[in-house]
Amino acid sequence: MKNIKSVNEFVIKFANVNGTGSASANNLFAKALFRMGIPVSPKNIFPSNIQGLPTWYVIRASAKGYLGRRGGVDIMLSVNPQSIASDIKEVLPGGYFIHDNTKPLDLRLDRSDITIIGVPLTKMCLAEYKDPRQQQLFKNVIYVGALAALLDIDFAVLTDLLADQFRGKEKLIAPNVHALELGYQYAKETYSCPISIKVSRINKVGDSILIDGNTAMGLGAVYGGATVAAWYPITPSTSMVEAFEKYCTRLRVDPGSGRKNYAIVQAEDELAAIGMAIGANWNGARSFTCTSGPGVSLMSEFLGLAYFAEIPVVLINVQRTGPSTGMPTRTQQGDIVACAYASHGDTKQVLTFPATPKECFDFTADAFDLAECLQTPVIVVSDLDLGMNDHMSEPLEWDKGRNYDRGKVLSAEELDNTEEFGRYLDVDGDGICYRTYPGTHPTKGSFFTRGTSRNEFAVYTEDGNEYAANMIRLLRKWETAKEYVPEPIIQQASPKRDYGVICFGTSEPSTLEARDYLAKQGIRLDYMRIRAFPFNDDVEVFIEKHDMVFVVEQNRDSQMRSLLMAEFEFGHDKIKSVLSFDGDPISARNIRKQILKKLPGDNVTPIRGNAKETV
Repeated sequence: MKNIKSVNEFVIKFANVNGTGSASANNLFAKALFRMGIPVSPKNIFPSNIQGLPTWYVIRASAKGYLGRRGGVDIMLSVNPQSIASDIKEVLPGGYFIHDNTKPLDLRLDRSDITIIGVPLTKMCLAEYKDPRQQQLFKNVIYVGALAALLDIDFAVLTDLLADQFRGKEKLIAPNVHALELGYQYAKETYSCPISIKVSRINKVGDSILIDGNTAMGLGAVYGGATVAAWYPITPSTSMVEAFEKYCTRLRVDPGSGRKNYAIVQAEDELAAIGMAIGANWNGARSFTCTSGPGVSLMSEFLGLAYFAEIPVVLINVQRTGPSTGMPTRTQQGDIVACAYASHGDTKQVLTFPATPKECFDFTADAFDLAECLQTPVIVVSDLDLGMNDHMSEPLEWDKGRNYDRGKVLSAEELDNTEEFGRYLDVDGDGICYRTYPGTHPTKGSFFTRGTSRNEFAVYTEDGNEYAANMIRLLRKWETAKEYVPEPIIQQASPKRDYGVICFGTSEPSTLEARDYLAKQGIRLDYMRIRAFPFNDDVEVFIEKHDMVFVVEQNRDSQMRSLLMAEFEFGHDKIKSVLSFDGDPISARNIRKQILKKLPGDNVTPIRGNAKETV
């Protein structure tokens, strides 16, 4: 048997029982790798129940900096009898299976092409701890200690992490360090170099941080000037509001009086939540709501109201697997069309697509400026993978001299100098009209708005010509919006430009990795990551310049491809889909295989090698 050998380049998967505290221990392991300078990408795969069902935690360590889902498992650590049969099958030939051997492994599960390592975790815990809860919790810490020994992880890194984690709760540090030592010593005394995968200190993370997207968005909302959050709990967006509240308690409380300069309202449902957010924005407060796909469906009518009445509002959509309730704890990019054309009638909503925690922070903060400048809803479209998992990210930065852009808002003085105020009058020709805050002027600037037809002066009318003129103006504003939204990121591979690949959001890491691998086979792809809708002209030019473009997305129905074809009228032969919709993040291997399959046969270089591919 040929064992997998590598240094700082592997995938490890933990198989646990939901509700046992395993995620904290697994995250400790991921952070230890990160502190040793190794790029990591941890992903928590958990069920939608409270506890009891199988849960998994996958960490990819890559000195090369590839942080998308790779596919395949080099090391499996299994402590869940429910899933052990399927867990052992996932290990690549030459890989390693570590399990709790308090009870012997069923001989029917044995594999001759992998290395099986036993650690009697349950036995050790029963001998060391009397409290059942401690037995369960410290079992997780013990196996982290064993892994540290097997992989040559610097033990001091783990103890330093525990000291940081339990700062202010110092009495918890010693018991956790002791549990680490139990596992470490057992592995050292029992095994002599059974694993050919090693961890070595390097410096490949620079000044990067590990943070989840929801936390970054919560902080972005604070820095973006939001003072009102109205929401209804739903996985996987709930932690975004929780982060907003956490940072508001630090940054939005008057130190003298203790007064809270923010308001967070848990509404009775999603409709009420967005209604409150729209109302707060209409009154001049920066407000937002957050949800996932089912909530977007319920909010659709209110989004149409805000679009047509031209009231700014920010919506954070952390996508999950649908339709209906789908798989609430799995990821997908399946709300693209629902968000882009949210509501009935002719509506087009402004969307931004962050791909990293830093973009989550930046795009959320910018969304409030964008919504007010364009006087329209702005939807920040994230997903569960980005929102709830830690990702390596550039540090979050903020310009202290930055002023909020409130757009075309008339002051009392400006109203005094205005001959006649028309709320829906396009003075500048960009489709964006001037507005006022309620109570700005005692006699001027007031208007009545609602989601029904009106003329330029906000007077209700059912005149078809007036309605049509207003709808055409909204299209002018849509064209203007292209100048405001984030531009796509483009990377040229070669001047030939036969083929290109397009992605957005969390499809980026795996797309870039697949692109690198294809380049080694002589297939060079130009690259573009879409960051916003409406698409600017660069998107159209990119597609036009290539014979064939592949659109990578995580849904069944090619929603981004459909959106591109609808907006630019490209044909089916021009744009090809690369899809994944099983609830897991798309892998580089999957992308590569689909692209190779769709390329003309003469351009494909056959792949040779064993089951363990680097991509």
